[in-house]
Amino acid sequence: MKIIELILDEENEDNGISAISLVENPAIEENWVALKSDEVKLAEIDKEKRLLLGAALTPNRPIYRKSQDGSDDYYIFFSKDTVRKASELFFKKGNQNNATLEHNVDLEGLTVVESWIVENSKTDKSALYGMDLPVGTWAVSMKVNSDEVWNEYVKKGKVRGFSIEAFFTDSTIERPKDKTIKEEAQASALVKQISKLLKNEA
Repeated sequence: MKIIELILDEENEDNGISAISLVENPAIEENWVALKSDEVKLAEIDKEKRLLLGAALTPNRPIYRKSQDGSDDYYIFFSKDTVRKASELFFKKGNQNNATLEHNVDLEGLTVVESWIVENSKTDKSALYGMDLPVGTWAVSMKVNSDEVWNEYVKKGKVRGFSIEAFFTDSTIERPKDKTIKEEAQASALVKQISKLLKNEA
């Protein structure tokens, strides 16, 4: 089966992540954690933080795809470098307020308020909430100011994770002569991971 690396062409103005979508089944298979505020006694009624914390993009994880006409199926993946560059470009273009529901409906009142690249899976902020995100993952916290989105979708479990809306450039995996040993090992590990997935699907 074909394996395609999606890369970021910074000279192409269309390349990059335009929005983050709230979805029921995230392609990167990482759910978020819905955070509520600690119990704080105030004169007014306590309010929830309404923060969603989770992975927006994970490196070197094979994601199954099928063409719209069903004639071709393949796997895509992103390198750590592409994940980092994409996360930076997301903010550079001012897209932190762009959010959708299941990639179909534009949402108002949602903002990415925190963003970071996971450097250590065990000591990362996400680990405090029981998540085990791979090194190189782009993690975000999204503030939900919409009552409808929070009450009707997040609280009811209709959406469970993030999915990016983006345009990248395709690059089919090959073995160039100048490929380093480290790159060969990474490619080999990715192929093994995909082979294991294919066996499990059979």
